[in-house]
This record gives sequence, C-alpha cells and structure tokens, in this order.
Amino acid sequence: MPQADTLDPRILGQRIAEARKARGKTQQELAEFLGCSRPTYIAIEKGDRLPHTEEIIKLAAFLGKKVNDLVRPTEPVVDLQPHLRAVAEKMKGGDQAALQATIADLQELAEDYRELERMMHAPLPSHYPAEVALDSRIDAAQLAESVADQQRCRLGLGDQPVIYLRSTLEWEVGLRIFYSSQLPSAVAGMYAYTADLGCCILVNRKHPPEGRRVSMLHEYGHLIVDRYKPGIDYLTLSGRKTANERFAEAFALAFLMPAASVRQRFHEIVTRTKDFLVRDLRYLSHLYYVSVEAMARRLEELGLIPKGSWQFLKEASFAPQQAAELLGLPPQPTNDRPYPERYMYLAVHAYERGEIGDSDLAHYLRCDIVSAREIVARTLISAGEVGETGEKKQMRLDFNRSLLSGSS
Repeated sequence: MPQADTLDPRILGQRIAEARKARGKTQQELAEFLGCSRPTYIAIEKGDRLPHTEEIIKLAAFLGKKVNDLVRPTEPVVDLQPHLRAVAEKMKGGDQAALQATIADLQELAEDYRELERMMHAPLPSHYPAEVALDSRIDAAQLAESVADQQRCRLGLGDQPVIYLRSTLEWEVGLRIFYSSQLPSAVAGMYAYTADLGCCILVNRKHPPEGRRVSMLHEYGHLIVDRYKPGIDYLTLSGRKTANERFAEAFALAFLMPAASVRQRFHEIVTRTKDFLVRDLRYLSHLYYVSVEAMARRLEELGLIPKGSWQFLKEASFAPQQAAELLGLPPQPTNDRPYPERYMYLAVHAYERGEIGDSDLAHYLRCDIVSAREIVARTLISAGEVGETGEKKQMRLDFNRSLLSGSS
C-alpha cells in the first residue's frame, strides 16, 4: 500500500464512495463505523480530508474491498456503476442484491483491464459500428437482419460460421466482454458504454456456451441502437417487446446464422439426400455453434422447415447432447474465463516484465498464485516442430522479443 501522504484524496474519496454505494451503505453508517461525525466522513468522500492508514484498512474491510483497490492512483470509472445500478433498481423480484454485487464486480474487472492497458501502454483500439436509429415505419427485426449482414461484411467475416466469437468481437470491434457466475440465472447479460472504457458487456457464465454467444451479440445489438443507454437483459421478457429489444434479439440470431449461408447449406443437404432429418438439424446447429432450438427456429423463420418443428422436438424430449455424441460431433472450443483473452495476455506480459508480482498476478487473473503461474506457463509455451525428423518440442515464447530487429 502506498504511503497515505502520497495518495490523491479526491480519487481515494471517489473510490470509497463507490464502494459504499455498491454495498448499499449510508454515509451515516460509515461515519459510525469509523467513530467520527457524518460531516467528517463526508469530507473524506469529497477529498477534503485524507483518511489515516488505519482508517483506510478499516474501510476496506468493512466495504469488502482489498486495500489496494481503494488506493489505486487512477481515476475510477465513475460512469459504469451508477447508471447500471439505476437500471437494476427498477427490476422486479429478488434479483437486486445479486445484480448490485455483479455490477461492482464488472466495475472492478473494467478498472483492472484499464490499469493493465495503462501499465503496458496498450489501449484497446475500437472499431465500433455506426449507430442506427430505429424508425417505427421499419420493422426492427428486418432492419436487424440487414445490419447483421453489414457488420459481418465490415469485419470481413463473409457468411461463414464464426466459432471464436468472443475473441473476434474483442480484437476486431474493441468490445470488453466479461463473464460472471454471480448473475441471477434469469439474467442473460448487461452492457454499458463509457467514454473512457467504451463498450463493456457482462455475460452470464452459468449459461451454456451457445447461449452466451447469443447474449454477447444481443448486447452488441444494443450498442448499435442504444449506445448511451445501459441495460440489463433477462432471458425472457413479459409483455410486448420494445423495438430495440426486437432489434437486438434478431441481430444476434442473424449474425450467428446468416440467411444466405443457412439457406445454401440447407439446400445442399436436401439436394444430396432428398430430405432434411433431425440429425441434419443437429449437424447444422453444431456447425454454426448455436443451440438446436435457435437453429430450428431460424429454419422455421426462413420458411425452410414447418412452423412448430422445434415445439414437436421439445415435446418429444429431444436431447441435443446425446445426439451430438451419437453423431460423433466434437466439442466446440470454449473460453469461460471471467476476463477476455487480451486481458489475460496483458497480465502475463506485465508479470514477465516485472511490472507486477505474484499476488497482483493472482488478483488480475482471479485465482490463487499457483494457478496464476500455471496460466503464465501455458500462455508462454508453444508446441512446435524442429529438425528434419519433425520432432515435436515445447518452446517458451519471449513476449519481450522484437520481431523487427532480425531473426537471430
């Protein structure tokens, strides 16, 4: 922990205030805990009074924070939590506490990401799509279909399946996509946009990989039509869906299953076999890395199979996983870490350069020190072929080696 007299009282006060709000505590409760008057405590949050080292340690423990989180020298991302909290407070049911805790986790992950970028002098380039204004005279779902095709072209994806979707959206668009196991099961994800962080998306880690892919694209759709309006999305909504929700829902499915590509593959199967079987449906869902339900509904929507086909399969207790095993379909690659791939590389690079130690590495990678070192080892070791015999050998990569200064 830095010396108290080297801390910026204004930034420290902001972080204490944000942590207090995230815990649902009042200024009076914090004042009583510290044994001071409310005006004295308010002066701490305003930055007019720098708390003593002992007070900082006590505050961190009371607020469920690590001391290092409170005394970070960089400005907190103040725009992220308040707006999402306002959305969470409007939600009905008993999800508010879990949502508030998850919002605090998202804030911390986002700030960790920005801190790693600052440390490594590597800001995340953003290539966001142009905003689209919805018009009541144009069907939102039809517009979403067109916009999804445009986005695929813009990203050079053509109309083929996108398997490594999370990495693609991170590297090619500049989205910060995090996963959380603390979200209530009924919540698919949440998103927020800030000037200094760009678009942050949080996806429910408890959901199947196919569902997570739909959720991250659903939030991407909101970035296009609701850029400055943070949101929390449930799996199902009661009542009539708004135009922006219909857009986001249709955008996700159209992006994952482009109409032209799906039609072409469907007709190839029918032309070759003169039929379209349940096994063909399972094969297509695996190919596009979507659920069987999503693929069936997409085929129904495109008029390729009869309406109600999915409902029939559902009532017949169709088991997609068993079908995949019977057909010998290999598992699709998954990355369910809380943080993006690029975030992990920044943390490993910072550790290799000596910018952070073991405890900081474990904090950034959200695991214990032993597991963090294992992640570093796996990241830095690559299998390659050497010699005329093609003998396989593990090689340790040097992240600090220049590729422009010669091959020797």
